[in-house]
Amino acid sequence: MDAQKFIIDSLNESSETKLKIKDQLVDEILKAVDILVSSYKDGNKLLLCGNGGSAADCQHIATEFMIRLSHTIKRPALPAIALTTDSSNLTAGGNDIGFENVFARNVEGLGALGDVLLAISTSGNSKNIIKAVETAHSKGMKVIGFLGGSGGELKALVDLPIVIPSSNVQRIQEGHITVAHIICELVEGKLYGN
Repeated sequence: MDAQKFIIDSLNESSETKLKIKDQLVDEILKAVDILVSSYKDGNKLLLCGNGGSAADCQHIATEFMIRLSHTIKRPALPAIALTTDSSNLTAGGNDIGFENVFARNVEGLGALGDVLLAISTSGNSKNIIKAVETAHSKGMKVIGFLGGSGGELKALVDLPIVIPSSNVQRIQEGHITVAHIICELVEGKLYGN
């Protein structure tokens, strides 16, 4: 393997994916901002779920909303809960009610009418994410899906699919966090900017 070529090819692929996001997903990003701003103005919260690297993204994104992203805007915390962080909850749920139900159970317990669920799945086919989305809808929540590839089964189930135009999991994950940063900064600006 030519390591230098691999680095250059990876960076080019990452850049090309972000340019496709620019060309294809601006309207969806703006709609996600509107959904979140409306929910936060009504006193609601954001729940997030995903597996593996997407679980880590949930924690990252929730932290940006709770703490802050922009260092030029002073603001209060925006309520956001990553459903991926409680090992006792996840292991008890996996053992007692099945891993496919762990996020749905948490949405059932923590979600409320007007809240938003950010469901992250690079394939769009994760069973535990699908069940969480179904539970969110049953509670009157809006669902934004961060997906990849074809969007999978979740594309038709979420209120707003944001499908990163790549079939490479690494590029999809990079796209998800880039889009999340943009959304968070715009939400901050609309709620608390000048």
